[in-house]
Amino acid sequence: MKTLQVSLEDRSYPIYIGGDLLSQAALLTKHIKGKDVLIVTNTTVAPLYLQSVLTTLNNYRCESVILPDGEQYKTLEVLNDVFTKLLEEKFSRQVTLIALGGGVIGDMTGFAAACYQRGVSFIQIPTTLLSQVDSSVGGKTAVNHALGKNMIGAFYQPQCVIADTLTLTTLEDRQLSSGLSEVIKYGLINDPDFFDWLEQNMAGLMARDQALLAEAIERSCQDKADVVASDELEQGVRALLNLGHTFGHAIETGMGYGNWLHGEAIAVGMLMAADLSQRMGWMPEADFARIKALFTAANLPVLAPEGMTSEQFMTLMSVDKKVQDGRIRLVLMRGIGQAIISDDYSASKLAETLESFER
Repeated sequence: MKTLQVSLEDRSYPIYIGGDLLSQAALLTKHIKGKDVLIVTNTTVAPLYLQSVLTTLNNYRCESVILPDGEQYKTLEVLNDVFTKLLEEKFSRQVTLIALGGGVIGDMTGFAAACYQRGVSFIQIPTTLLSQVDSSVGGKTAVNHALGKNMIGAFYQPQCVIADTLTLTTLEDRQLSSGLSEVIKYGLINDPDFFDWLEQNMAGLMARDQALLAEAIERSCQDKADVVASDELEQGVRALLNLGHTFGHAIETGMGYGNWLHGEAIAVGMLMAADLSQRMGWMPEADFARIKALFTAANLPVLAPEGMTSEQFMTLMSVDKKVQDGRIRLVLMRGIGQAIISDDYSASKLAETLESFER
């Protein structure tokens, strides 16, 4: 097992990475402050891992709520089921919520914890690659709105993150690729050596080599933990972690939540950011080719969804948390491992990029 630390003064917490961590009771229980626990999971994960966690917590008053699975259910309406369960069971402010599932469950559980009685403890047990390397770390919690993704939420840190790599053995191939998209992101932002490593080891990662997956998770989490520690509330450098997300969130919203997986949409979004960076003369053509090749090797899409127009992209991108004074601020690149935040790009070049990804 590897242990990393997210350093945020009194809100600091550990990330545990390793195999069969769900069976290690002490790892989980030392981060539960009271005797009351609510596990939030979904219809896919519950049959696989809920009983294991319940067994671990047999000395606690432990209840569970099972939500429907899918990004389309990441709404205030479905979140209300969590609040209803908390109130029905008369849980106090000493309750600990446990998020057992992927990014949707983690985001919703964290937001519920931030809101219930103005804030209770929660723990992340991510069961997908994407949630283990990205959404479980850093305290971003939210639900979606029909007009925009993750527009209703809060920054709220967990007590710990327990990333059990054995849960990845039950992951669908498409979900594995989706997670690898966020792994690749860290190499593109500020870790060119990691990008090189991913080029050399993508075949092994796709084959679910446990040692390679554990290393990829560790390096991704370390990269994210370092950024979050320096900018918890995304006032500056943390915005770099949104590489590809303005384009990608437009895809998710435009296609209807759940039709494209988050990592699939972000892969195309990152490639769009690379394309615009190349058109601006900031990124070498050879870097763009390497990025596209790595996404292809990870079985990720490299074109926008069929039927999605550049006009639709612009409309949806204008409803984004990174819009300032009516100008869309984008995360772009000077090269692999050199991400920048900029609104100093050509509107005509952006239009060319959007049109080039249409099909």
